[in-house]
Formats: sequence, C-alpha cells, structure tokens
Amino acid sequence: MEGRGRRNVELLEGKMKGTPSPETISTKQQRIAKLAKEDKKRALNTLAHHIDIDWLKEAFRRTRKDGAPGIDGLTAGDYEKQLEANLQSLLNRAKSGEYRAPAVRRVHIPKGDGSQTRPIGIPTFEDKVLQRAVQMVLEPIYEQDFLNCSYGFRPGRSAHQALENFWQQMMTMGGGWVVEVDIKSFFDKLGHSHLQQLIRRRVHDGVLLRLIGKWLNAGVQENGSVSYPEAGTPQGGVISPLLANIYLHEVLDEWVEEEVKPRLKGRAFLVRFADDFVLGFSNEEDARRVMDVLPKRLGKYGLTLHPEKTRLLRFAPPREGGQEQPPESFDFLGFNHHWEKSRKGRWAIKRTTAKSRFTRALKKVAEWCRVFRHRTLDEQHQHLCEALRGHCGYYGITGNSHALGCFAHEMRKVWKKWLARRSQRGMNWESFNRMLEHFALPAPRAIHSKLRAANP
Repeated sequence: MEGRGRRNVELLEGKMKGTPSPETISTKQQRIAKLAKEDKKRALNTLAHHIDIDWLKEAFRRTRKDGAPGIDGLTAGDYEKQLEANLQSLLNRAKSGEYRAPAVRRVHIPKGDGSQTRPIGIPTFEDKVLQRAVQMVLEPIYEQDFLNCSYGFRPGRSAHQALENFWQQMMTMGGGWVVEVDIKSFFDKLGHSHLQQLIRRRVHDGVLLRLIGKWLNAGVQENGSVSYPEAGTPQGGVISPLLANIYLHEVLDEWVEEEVKPRLKGRAFLVRFADDFVLGFSNEEDARRVMDVLPKRLGKYGLTLHPEKTRLLRFAPPREGGQEQPPESFDFLGFNHHWEKSRKGRWAIKRTTAKSRFTRALKKVAEWCRVFRHRTLDEQHQHLCEALRGHCGYYGITGNSHALGCFAHEMRKVWKKWLARRSQRGMNWESFNRMLEHFALPAPRAIHSKLRAANP
C-alpha cells in the first residue's frame, strides 16, 4: 500500500484451494490507496466491486479463528465446512442489500486491575468476515489521511512505537506538562450521524455505506434481550477500531495539528492509540488553555471526558536543590511513566508496568492455576511459559527488567500455591524448587530492549 502505514505482504499460511495470494489483494489495495492519495478531498464512488469471492476468501483467512462465537453459536470451524457456499451467499446478500447485520453478543471483560469490567460486543463469525472485507477496502483510503500521531489498529504501527514517540518528544523537551485524557465510554458514545458524515467525505459507494449503517444500527444482545443503542459502535467488532480512528482523526488529530498548535506559544505534541491519548506541552499556559477547551471540542461530537481520570500534571525532572514536590507520574498504554536518574546520573523518563496491569495479569494467572491445577505438570508448564513470554512480549521494554522479574517471581509463588492444594500433603519450597529443575519457567527478558537492538 502506498503512503503512510504501508502494509507488509503477509505470507499465506495453510493456503486453501482457490485462495488468492495476498499479493493479488495487495495490488488492488495499492490502486485504492493511489486514488485516495491523488486527491485527499475526493470521495470515491465505486469501491464495492473490489469485494468478490477471492476478496472474501482473503478476509476469511485474516479473520481470527479462535474467537468466541456470536449469537448464532457458529464457530469458524462450523463456517469453514461449507466455506465456498457460505462466502458466495454472503457476497450475494452484501451486494444486493439483503444482508442483515445480526445483533452482537455483549460480554464483560476485566478492566484495569480487574476490579471493574468493560463491555465488548462479539459479532457472529460471518459478520466478522464481512467486516474484515469492508475494512480491507477502507483502510487503504484512510491510511492516506491519518496523521503520524495516531498508532492504534493501523498497519505497521504499534503501542511500542507510540510509547517511543512520547519518550523521544518529551525527552527532547527536557520535561514539560502532560494532559492525561480519558474519554468516558468512548465506544458507547460515538455519534452515528457525525461518523456517517465523516465517512461520506471520502466514500460515496452505496453498498459500503449501507453496510456500515447496518452495523451501527445492529442490536446488542445481553441477558437474553436485544437493545438498539442510538450511539456507539461495539468494542470488539472487526471494523470498530477503524471507525473509531476515522472519528478521532477529525475530532482530535486534525484539530490539534491545524487549529491548536498554530495558536500556542511553545511546543506541543499528541500521541494517540485508539481512544487512549496524551498531550505534551513545553509551556504551562498552553497546557492549561488546551485543557480548558478540550471538553468543549469533544462535547461538540457527543463525547465527554472522565472528570476523575483526566488531569493536567507537571511532568519534568526536579530542579537541582529545589524544594518542590517529587515529580508526578502517569499511566499510559499499560506503563507508568516517571522520571528517574539513569546509570550515568542523568534524569530520564522511565517506563515500568502499571500497577493495575501487573495485578490484573497476575490474577489471570492465579485463576488459571486454580481452575487447571489438576492438569499434568507438562500441560501447566507449557501454559505458564507461554503466559510469561506473552507478558514479556508486551512489557519487556528497556528499564522494566525489575518489574518483569517480580512478575516471574509472583507467578512461581502462585503456581506453587495451587500445586500444593492438589493433595493433603501439600508442597514445600524445597519440593517445588526440585520440580523447577525439570519444569523451569523462562527467564524474563526485555524483548524491546534498546541495548539489544544496538548490539544484535
């Protein structure tokens, strides 16, 4: 794909008969991107013709197969049994307008430290495939428009890049002021009419607009009853992250870049990952002015800030010999950001696992060990190794080694606790350590280490 966010062509895994190569789909996406890039004020009229049976096969390939089923109870395996016929029927219904977006099944997942939950919507598997197909058409268009400050759910971009962007810009400033923002129930409050108006600026294809409208108006099933919210897009839907990015690109990103920054006295920057974002400023007056006007800007589009989770803080190293309070810290993308002296004695921003994320991850491990404590040691060891590697895969960044070591230590304690409850005899530490000689957990390591990158 041309322009920002260029997608690397994925290798085809387990290619089924008749499946097009990803290169074929990529070529079509490049054509869409080229048209969108030539005139960023132009709306594209004919796009649905790209969605054919081959396009749907690739959408099927890209759709996760291990997700929970929707309201129809069908799994990916069930759908694949008659894949050709199912996809042809789906294509016919989507193009003719007969497709009806089924209600999403609402479930609640842990949030923060696990004491609260967040609602997500689970579409049917077939709906996921069609959403993926439409997302594959729209993404090349909007990748030409989206700004570099946006990182969430975009090809070739990640949370770690967002963290690095913040670190680099704030370190270059030598500290400053941070507006930590939390939009209250963003995915539930996203305005349908505003979103559809924004989409029509770039997309005039009737088939795609009709499908997006059906998804926005699809019901939500919870506790056996179906409701029809007047706002929002289900968090958990395949196309929802892209719709959220389209919305916040207009509401926030372009506004900051084109209207806010030119009016400021000092430097400022925005780093956004989906609906999670922070603003950095070199000048306190600038920060306070934006803090005052931000609720009005978001309110214009039906969004509100969480009063307790949105704040302005001074984020800078303490002045030498000063009597000021210790520097403040904040959480962003699962990490606590704070100032600390480096080994060379210089002040630097350090990122460590946020307490809420540490607690939530450990609770998840403890619950698994409790439920599956009677499984064989081989099975438990394999699962816990994967869990620890997955934890390090995200939280393993430069400067976070201590927190990784603490997590691995607490994981071992939890494992011992539930192994001890398998029998009345229990298990002491001597026995557990002997067992670890055969079932050792991997040593935690900083996967995203700057030192490792510099010395491969």
